[in-house]
Amino acid sequence: MKLHVRAAVPRLQCAWLGLLLLSSGWVQLGCSMEVMVQPYVVKLNGTSAKLTCTFISCYDVNEKRFSLNWTYFECENCTQDLFVHFRRKVIIPRTDHFSGRVEWSGNLNKNDVSVTIHDIQLTDEGFYNCSVLNPPDRHNGWGLIFLKVVTEVTPERDSTVAVIIGASVGGFLAVVILILVIVKCVRRKKKQDHQSEDQKTEEEGKTDGEGNQEEDGRQH
Repeated sequence: MKLHVRAAVPRLQCAWLGLLLLSSGWVQLGCSMEVMVQPYVVKLNGTSAKLTCTFISCYDVNEKRFSLNWTYFECENCTQDLFVHFRRKVIIPRTDHFSGRVEWSGNLNKNDVSVTIHDIQLTDEGFYNCSVLNPPDRHNGWGLIFLKVVTEVTPERDSTVAVIIGASVGGFLAVVILILVIVKCVRRKKKQDHQSEDQKTEEEGKTDGEGNQEEDGRQH
């Protein structure tokens, strides 16, 4: 599956560039648009699936010129079936595949062209393409969604045991680290005390030696 991404151009930048080029008498600028979708959707068989599709355009929506196509195809090289389109209004053709299960869920005032498919079936699995054109935009934008239909929801794994084990191991490690720190501190304290005692003994020896020398001198 190949996806093509169009670069989004901010509205302010589009307006500024447009005015610049128009004022210079060059060309009329048509800004490309950006379409945003959730590329991978997983739904349970028999439930409803909302296929969210929104767009950003440099221009306000004019319903007389705006156009939208929602198409479905089972595989990458399969024929696309049109099941929703917009030509001055939302049109939902009657198709054998979806048989009245499609509902418009969008709002053009919010640049939202989403649709909902009710009573999802295993045969609904496949690719859904949301293609939007909002003149004076010269090129349409589109977003591709893959709908995965499952027959059962994978239960979430019970993490209680893992949490207990993790807490126990964490607590044990904390105790070990604390013991190591205490042992290190005790050893350092003993070393310092030992060094102090050696230094004190050495100083006492020097003092005693000097005292003995003075006493020997008096005797002579």
